Amino acid sequence: MIGIDVSKDSLSVCCWDDQLKQARWQAQFENSPAGIGQLLARSAAHEPWAVEPTGMYSRLVARTGVAHGRCVLQASPRAAKQFLASVHPRAKTDRLDAQGLARYASSVDLKPVVIKSDLMQRLSELLCARRSLSRSLSTFRQQAQALPEAREQLLAAASSVAQHLRELDRELERLARQEPQIKRLMQLPGVGPVTAATLVVRLTSVPFATSDQVVAYVGLDLRVRDSGQHRGQRKLTKHGDAELRRLLYLAAQASLRSKDTTFALQYERERAKGLATTQALCAVARKIARVAWSLVRHRAEYDPQRVYSQPAP
Repeated sequence: MIGIDVSKDSLSVCCWDDQLKQARWQAQFENSPAGIGQLLARSAAHEPWAVEPTGMYSRLVARTGVAHGRCVLQASPRAAKQFLASVHPRAKTDRLDAQGLARYASSVDLKPVVIKSDLMQRLSELLCARRSLSRSLSTFRQQAQALPEAREQLLAAASSVAQHLRELDRELERLARQEPQIKRLMQLPGVGPVTAATLVVRLTSVPFATSDQVVAYVGLDLRVRDSGQHRGQRKLTKHGDAELRRLLYLAAQASLRSKDTTFALQYERERAKGLATTQALCAVARKIARVAWSLVRHRAEYDPQRVYSQPAP
């Protein structure tokens, strides 16, 4: 297994032999076409590469590896970090990170990296920019309330950010209408261009095998804490993609105002069971995530009559 710790300028690489339980070789290469070419020459064609998704820094090595027929695996940064801390609790270097990544990838079943299309890559970056602008807008507005002496300047900054956000949303909507999968998800009650685009980018980037995996990925699954006869309170794990979790919750709220009452009826059923408003909305958000996964996976059209029907045996 080849573990690759990626930074802006370099690749720290470890070839781990799981049978011998030791590194066969370790090296450092430039994070450039020439450096990756040296890595290709040094490593065997049958040895998989394990990398963490580090945005633009890992994109080149992942794309180049896939283009040359290498099996490039994607490691979860959170899980890899926890594994590394367990095997090297007292030290952290690029060399140890690469070794830990290789050892981690040898011990778990990782999924191959999915290379985004040009449109998906552009949407992904615009959505990331939108998240940053949205957070800045919220910060400026909150500070304008807390800092009256700077209120005028903060509101001016908020106004400028809001304008850029509107322009970005128009561009996102234009691009969203070019992608059939996004247009398909926009048929869901409460799901607009931003939520639909975010869902499609995530669902096509990570090979989810089941809708349960999607729910866990966005942190809408329930944490169970039982011991003996004690039954702990069930709470959301809130692990994974916090931004997508927020968008799904907002979509659940918006679905209650839609003419299509499919999800609104579920909300009423959940409330009748005694669930609080937030809990009922989270249940609807989970259902929206499951339906979105099904539509993208099977390239199906939204049919409200099938949302709560059981599949044929």
